[in-house]
Amino acid sequence: MNKGDLINKIADSAGITKGQAEDALNAVLDGITDALKNDDSVTLIGFGSFSVSHRAARSGRNPQTGETIQIAAKNLAKFKAGKKLTDALN
Repeated sequence: MNKGDLINKIADSAGITKGQAEDALNAVLDGITDALKNDDSVTLIGFGSFSVSHRAARSGRNPQTGETIQIAAKNLAKFKAGKKLTDALN
């Protein structure tokens, strides 16, 4: 399922237009993104939690040359599935 399919599903389920469904989905995604940018977490009870994971800088090795390189620190988005989602999948 891609974003267009999800917009169609939201529009059908909620009885709204595709434009309104797209605006609603974009608002939710923007809200989650903004929270994660501010190093906050987002918890949707039953569905799951989004949080930020910090990966420290480290040294690595170029597999072709064997040269040691520095890998920069970065932040990653993490998702942990909630109980309802996990139960629905199993």
